[in-house]
Amino acid sequence: TLGTQTDYRDGEAQTDPYSPEYVTRGSSVPELLTLATLTWGRGLPAGLDEVEMIERAREKRAWEATLPPLDSPSQIAKWRKMMEDMERKEWAFREKEIEKLQELRLEVFKKLLWRQEQIQNELRSKRLDDHWQNHQKAKEEKIKKIEHDCALMLRKLIAKRKNVMGKLERRDIIRDYSDFASQTYAPLSRTGYFPDKHSQRYVVENLYLNTFAGLCELEACLPDSVTHVKIKAPKPKCMITETGYVKRSARLEVELAQVHQ
Repeated sequence: TLGTQTDYRDGEAQTDPYSPEYVTRGSSVPELLTLATLTWGRGLPAGLDEVEMIERAREKRAWEATLPPLDSPSQIAKWRKMMEDMERKEWAFREKEIEKLQELRLEVFKKLLWRQEQIQNELRSKRLDDHWQNHQKAKEEKIKKIEHDCALMLRKLIAKRKNVMGKLERRDIIRDYSDFASQTYAPLSRTGYFPDKHSQRYVVENLYLNTFAGLCELEACLPDSVTHVKIKAPKPKCMITETGYVKRSARLEVELAQVHQ
């Protein structure tokens, strides 16, 4: 035979443990067979509840061994009394189990109710926040409208106060053009004038400025005096006259040169 080794455990390669067939000898039943109802995932591996169940099964088998034979009326009465006591004990145990299950269900029900209440509270909070936001938006819009109406009424009152007598005044063109804050230089947008409405008309669009070929053509048209810069060196000043005297204007420079030497 050849031995093989894998990277997987037996628990990963095998889903349920293998239970071989068995044959009992005689009328006795081994204690291990009482656990045949337990399977993997349903009681196995055994926990605290399974251990308590096994202990109760052992106690019941020990109690069954102490039952008297049914061969006389006194033994029958004793057997009946023992059966009634065991039945009361089992009913009491079942009542405790039922109470335990009810408590577990009650805890689960409480958690579900608490979770549902939390969800309802979150929904209510969100609904209230949305309602508050809508109310705030409506309030801000109403305040803006009131401020706009107030400014409009103030302008109307100021205009009426300027002309209390209701006389018609001609336009003073000189005053309009001398005042740089007048409607001539700075018209208001509420009168229907928008300075940036036709701003594209002032954009300079030229083929020679927007394309590389146009720029090259412009550069070719320029004279050489623009593209080739010529710098002439300045001529040195003549500080000494023909007779050998230093000029009065250059005497200070000569003295400074002697000092630095």
